Amino acid sequence: MKIKNVVVIGGGVLGSQIAFQSAYCGFNVTIWLRSESSITRTQPKLDHLKEVYTDTINLMALPEGQTPSTWARGIAEYDTFDKDECLKNVEAAYNNVKLELDLARAVKDADLVIESMAENADEKIAFYRKVSQLLPEKTVIVTNSSTLLPSKFAKYTGRPEKYLSLHFANSIWKNNTAEIMAQKQTDNSCFDLIMDFAEQIRMIPLPVRKEKSGYLLNSMLIPLLFSGLDLYVNGVSDPESIDKAWTLGTGAPKGPFQILDTVGLNTAYNIVLMYVKVPSFLAPYNFKGMEKLLKKYIDEGKLGKSSGEGFYKYDK
Repeated sequence: MKIKNVVVIGGGVLGSQIAFQSAYCGFNVTIWLRSESSITRTQPKLDHLKEVYTDTINLMALPEGQTPSTWARGIAEYDTFDKDECLKNVEAAYNNVKLELDLARAVKDADLVIESMAENADEKIAFYRKVSQLLPEKTVIVTNSSTLLPSKFAKYTGRPEKYLSLHFANSIWKNNTAEIMAQKQTDNSCFDLIMDFAEQIRMIPLPVRKEKSGYLLNSMLIPLLFSGLDLYVNGVSDPESIDKAWTLGTGAPKGPFQILDTVGLNTAYNIVLMYVKVPSFLAPYNFKGMEKLLKKYIDEGKLGKSSGEGFYKYDK
């Protein structure tokens, strides 16, 4: 089987990036959205990605943009970089990504469906139950879930042998890794197909040999974010100082609160909710305090970089 038609479910921070990157690499891409209001939130993300890719390519054409720290490996290889060709691909991606509200129409000829919904198990299950009645026989489904295991949802897809995880890092054009994780019913041919697809959209495929919540990246990242939030909600210090402790002490480009703003506070909130009911004597962090804090920010419209403000303010 050859993948040609890709459908991304959800136009959030990563969903929009996955769609744009896939289109940049020549695939036919549709983003399925649940409502008109979702379109008004997703289109600006695509507008912004066009600007980001264009600015990045223009920087890559300059001497100061040709360093390991600035080069975007998801856009081009260093030795074959062609500025004009890359800019042409950006225009094509921007013009060809389709936004669709009708699920049946979105998936009618899908070779690959990439579910990139919020980390809410009930909503994912409801989606899988619905889409299982609409998919062509050929379609492979992957989840971009950052913490939930594919085995939790396989039976609801109607095709557990064609279901697995494909998880991306944020800023996909630069941090071009893709973690591929099967569940026990996944057919090996589908695992190999998704490994190949990841390479075709200029990702570095990282096989995860055993189901693990958080996969590789988030198994290391989430404890960092929890530790930063815990320091803040317990009144130990403020976000800026906590971030500086991490960035200046380790040389990392971003601290936990800068990362949270990039990922989006809705995503962080949904992850925290999974831990709130853990008995306090077993919980290593103040999850209830984190829940209260994140909900306050979200209720105030401070969703992170995508909204112009989270723990920090940004120019939109």
